[in-house]
Amino acid sequence: MISITELLLSPWRRSDEPKLGGSLHPDFIDVAEVLRNVLREFPGGGAVCVYHRGVPVVDIWGGESNRAGRAWEADTMSPSFSTTKGVASTLLHILVDRGLLDYDDRVADHWPEFAQAGKHRITVRQVLAHQSGLYHIRQMVDRADRMLDWGYMIAAIEKATPIHEPGTRTGYHGLTYGYLVGELVQRVAGKPFPQLVGEEIAGPLGLDGMYVGAPRAALPRAAELLWARPGLTAPIESPNNDPGERLEAGAVAVRRFLRRIGLNFGVLAALDALAPRGITSFDFSSHTTLQAAIPAANGLFTARSLARMYAALAGGGELDGVRLLSKRTLRRATQEQPRTRSRAVIPWDMRWRLGYHGVLTTAGAPHHAFGHFGFGGSGAFADPRRDLAVALIVNAGMGTPFGDLRILRIGGAALASALRRAPLTHSVAPSPTSRAAGEDDTRVRTRVAAG
Repeated sequence: MISITELLLSPWRRSDEPKLGGSLHPDFIDVAEVLRNVLREFPGGGAVCVYHRGVPVVDIWGGESNRAGRAWEADTMSPSFSTTKGVASTLLHILVDRGLLDYDDRVADHWPEFAQAGKHRITVRQVLAHQSGLYHIRQMVDRADRMLDWGYMIAAIEKATPIHEPGTRTGYHGLTYGYLVGELVQRVAGKPFPQLVGEEIAGPLGLDGMYVGAPRAALPRAAELLWARPGLTAPIESPNNDPGERLEAGAVAVRRFLRRIGLNFGVLAALDALAPRGITSFDFSSHTTLQAAIPAANGLFTARSLARMYAALAGGGELDGVRLLSKRTLRRATQEQPRTRSRAVIPWDMRWRLGYHGVLTTAGAPHHAFGHFGFGGSGAFADPRRDLAVALIVNAGMGTPFGDLRILRIGGAALASALRRAPLTHSVAPSPTSRAAGEDDTRVRTRVAAG
């Protein structure tokens, strides 16, 4: 038995350093060290959960969940931005698995009104691979709070003309992705998107916190988003101080400079995809926003729930006797998609699967891993080769629209720990009791004291 005092509370540590709650396997102690460092470097709080070989080996949290200093609890959830796309994509794959639609179907086959404005040939695959040319939300709607109105957003997308020929360019659909996938899911299943997340993913896997459109009863568990300074999604005093209009002129100059040094990065395309007018004053952590469904950006999750979903995907589509996806559909969903000849919004190759991107960590880029990271620091992924799933949620920091170094550091520590871990020496499955507790038969887990 390894003492938690030896592992986490060494004598040279200051008494005011971040405190963690939860539990972890001794083989994954480095993950706790990284989370402690993250909590030292950033305000607010966060949680990490890691599954390895089908059982939870890390389930820890710490820091503060709001401006008043409320402690992060075991069941605290946090808004997680684009990490939500991985959940939305998984839901669509479940419906493909049932034969309700296929990746090479035309979107308009299931959503007839979508065929307007030259979109009749766009396929489900092109939507999932960010190749439909419909990322330009700034040109579709007049203000950011339209995202709270599902009907308005769907009508706007139906009327929109692709900004480029579908299939010829990969352009990250930062905000529109959720409505495209979400409406498809609703059309083929005949139920609201929030209900389907509960019935098809959260319920079967017994998740303790996974919402895209949260019920009022879940809101007290939500962490408040904290921002060190006004930014793209941080409320500021003047709602007219629009980031897109403030930056648009500068974006033209930046684009010219980048072209001079050989980089053709579409700064204006990034604004089109990520900055509808008024986004600066749009509060992603308000109760109004959290109760709406924005399946590209406003999921409310525990790290535990994200990790458990990805653990099922890492385990061939099944976890604890619950089959989420068949192995065949999972292979199709996670196969890297052919690259297009050019890119927009994100200037580098994200190794897109169908709704997931490739994974980068500080310990390398596992070739078969897939998942989705988000603005503000959250992220979750599966590595089927190592039967590993990792999730991080936080409520402070900025990063980029597709994550930042925090999820790369957490992922790196988890990956390195899994690689160092001794292989199983027998094939006896853990008992139901030990699996529920997150233990296997050959190891002992360590309780992280609140102090």
